[in-house]
Amino acid sequence: MAVHSLQYLCTATSGIPGFPGFVAVGMLDGEPFCSYDNKIGRDIPRQEWAKEAVDPGYWQRNTQISHRAQRSFKDIAVAMELLNQTGAIHTFQNMYGCNWNEETGNTEAYDKYGYDGEDFLTFDLETMSWIPSVPQAFKTKSKWESNRAQTEGRKKYLTEVCIDWLKTYVNSERNTLEKKGPPEVTLLQKDPSSPVTCHATGFYPRGMSISWQRDGEDLHEDVELGDTLPNGDGTFQIRSSLRLSAEDMKMHSYTCTVQHSSLQQDVVKVLNEDLENVPLIGVIICVVMAVLMSSIAVIGFTVWKGKSGEPYWRKKNTSSSL
Repeated sequence: MAVHSLQYLCTATSGIPGFPGFVAVGMLDGEPFCSYDNKIGRDIPRQEWAKEAVDPGYWQRNTQISHRAQRSFKDIAVAMELLNQTGAIHTFQNMYGCNWNEETGNTEAYDKYGYDGEDFLTFDLETMSWIPSVPQAFKTKSKWESNRAQTEGRKKYLTEVCIDWLKTYVNSERNTLEKKGPPEVTLLQKDPSSPVTCHATGFYPRGMSISWQRDGEDLHEDVELGDTLPNGDGTFQIRSSLRLSAEDMKMHSYTCTVQHSSLQQDVVKVLNEDLENVPLIGVIICVVMAVLMSSIAVIGFTVWKGKSGEPYWRKKNTSSSL
């Protein structure tokens, strides 16, 4: 992957029973690697590499940062007052972050706020000013722009500190995950009438080729390729299913071939030799866990589908780690 991204999504909510009032999720290249919510009350790693990438005091410092962010996000009450809204369900969100093209060295950054799924304020890096999207945002714009030091600090974070952390995280993830072994490939079938599934898991990086052959020729009919999904440790999994009859299995030779950059040679599984007639419970559990790991982030993006983005209070120094 040439272009890498570091993004944080902070969401304050009101009127949603059982849902945390404040949630913050950090994502590297679109995958959650850390999170905080007011119910748990602390920052926690969501990927194995994130545990190894930082010093022992990292998560405690970030918990303190998230506590401050949570207090600052009481602005949701202010926003509701400005918009003359009370009760019901409301959200106040901040998306911020940066992108880095590893090949060209080009970088970009963004920082924006949204209210109830609509844009509220967007930070202009060139003019160091806030662009309001609704009339009610002008009061907040004036308040924030009156603090010049805060505005300059926000720009410095987005254009320098964020990029430094992005490169650090990318290298840490790469160094940790590249130490892992090649993907584990298994042929599975629930019963003779079910499709045969070729399941590959535990691979990194994300790119993977998985294909079926019949008598040595590539097969495309009756093949269903699933999405590449994250595992809980930063690696990925994918499955491809082939529907065929018992007669076809007897008359032809079927193979599943997996190609990945971590492999010195392709993994080839032969249907009649390597098939395991077991339920796909293990696969299902892995998929469910992967979905749960990303659920908070997904909820945030479905609430606000604005442009992708860390505020000034997350700085790379002895008192701040994100």
